[in-house]
Amino acid sequence: MKLSDTMATPIEEKLDQNLKVRTGMVHVSDGKSRPEPLRLNLTMELLSLQKLEIVTPSSCHPNGPPMESKERMVQITRQKQSGLGLSIKGGAEHKLPILISRIYKDQAADITGQLFVGDAIIKVNGEYITACPHDDAVNILRNAGDIVVLTVKHYRAATPFLQKQLTKDTPDSDNDATCAELKADEGYKSSVNSGTISRSCSRPMSICSEPEKRWTDVVAVPLMMAYVTRYIYGTDKLRPNAFEVRGLNGVTTGVIHCDELAILSQWLKLITDNVVGLTHLQMKLYNRNFAVGERIEYMGWVNEGVINNNISWQSYKPRFLLLKGTEVMLFETPPLNVAGISKALVVYKVYQTMFRIVKESETVDSRQHCFLLQSSGHEPRYLSVETRQELLRIENSWNAAIVTSVIKLGRKTFAVSHHGKSGGLTLDWQAGFSLTEGAESAVVWHYKFSQLRGSSDDGKSKLKLHFQDHDSRAIETKELECQVLQSLLFCMHAFLTAKVASVDPAFLSSIQQT
Repeated sequence: MKLSDTMATPIEEKLDQNLKVRTGMVHVSDGKSRPEPLRLNLTMELLSLQKLEIVTPSSCHPNGPPMESKERMVQITRQKQSGLGLSIKGGAEHKLPILISRIYKDQAADITGQLFVGDAIIKVNGEYITACPHDDAVNILRNAGDIVVLTVKHYRAATPFLQKQLTKDTPDSDNDATCAELKADEGYKSSVNSGTISRSCSRPMSICSEPEKRWTDVVAVPLMMAYVTRYIYGTDKLRPNAFEVRGLNGVTTGVIHCDELAILSQWLKLITDNVVGLTHLQMKLYNRNFAVGERIEYMGWVNEGVINNNISWQSYKPRFLLLKGTEVMLFETPPLNVAGISKALVVYKVYQTMFRIVKESETVDSRQHCFLLQSSGHEPRYLSVETRQELLRIENSWNAAIVTSVIKLGRKTFAVSHHGKSGGLTLDWQAGFSLTEGAESAVVWHYKFSQLRGSSDDGKSKLKLHFQDHDSRAIETKELECQVLQSLLFCMHAFLTAKVASVDPAFLSSIQQT
């Protein structure tokens, strides 16, 4: 399909404050209407769609605060020397929201171009601070990590009072006089809905003598834990030469079309690399709160196949996957803070869950790069990712998580019967297999993991384990019955997988030091 006479252009790269910025022309649509040409602008943290506008003297000034008081999500990268580059006033003790009272020029908050004096900070990394006293809010902001997502809402009536404090050249502290002045203003409470407050900008106006052309943002999508896909949402249908990016703040790029497959592949790699880099950075920040055996090995987006009896095809839902310590978790949306990690939609134990990559010949539809997660006692979950590289990343992280979980678990005993007698089959990370019987748990037999030569089962409760004797080299078969056979088999698989992985000393060492 020929989109228009304006073709997508090769990606250009330039340095802005020693950071790489990539730009190029693409076509964008909502998936229904005819695509229109826009410029794609990619930084490490943000993907923007831009259009070229002619700016006249009357409109030539930087973007002011938003006219509407809607909630916005803004991502900031903390600077080493100057931090977030903003100051705040207000707090629960003054019966006021936490308000941005100052934005320092050329520092982190100012660089975003999306924060303004008079913005109330509602959430920090998804955590509400509306009920926080001033000092608590300061501490939350200071300890929010290197990449901070603020949910803000602009209170236009507060801006003049905050700016007046700046003109007095006073220290930017949360003084009672300013707070009393803000509360005394009736418009402060009513301006959100009245729409009668005149537009006032928290940044100085620019003076322009002649009209000029300027690229302005139409859409800006934060890339931290963003969702990138080539598929039509909820289906297995791959878009030809097109993709979509959805941010945590609910903003989407729409469908981005590229005329050439090479340009499409390049954009996808650049954007995905940035998303993976930012997500890995967030993972490292989360892991500061966890002990070695409880840390996150992987987190990223997958799609889960959902069978619906009312339709003839399988639909897909985005899920956010975490491998943490001994658990695998699925979320509807990514956790924005450590507390959010406890709110998973699904939680399985890694050592009682099977991970299997689905061969291309076994896929149920047109989705590629699929895998199965099956935990004992639960229906298997059919999942897919966008690329082969991402699938391999998950597989490698799964193997690391298996070793971590088995080492942390150490041993696991299952109730079994052997020749009609009740006993316990123990899997021990160091010792291997052992069967105990009686009240005193006397050891009936014991084998190392390396002695196991095979196993078979009836899919219900009966299990045969085939071991090789060290001395005679003969195969000895042990017959057992277990009422939770699937759980036992999955756990056996985890222990054996961990043992195979630990044959590589460098791999095992890297797991223990992570």
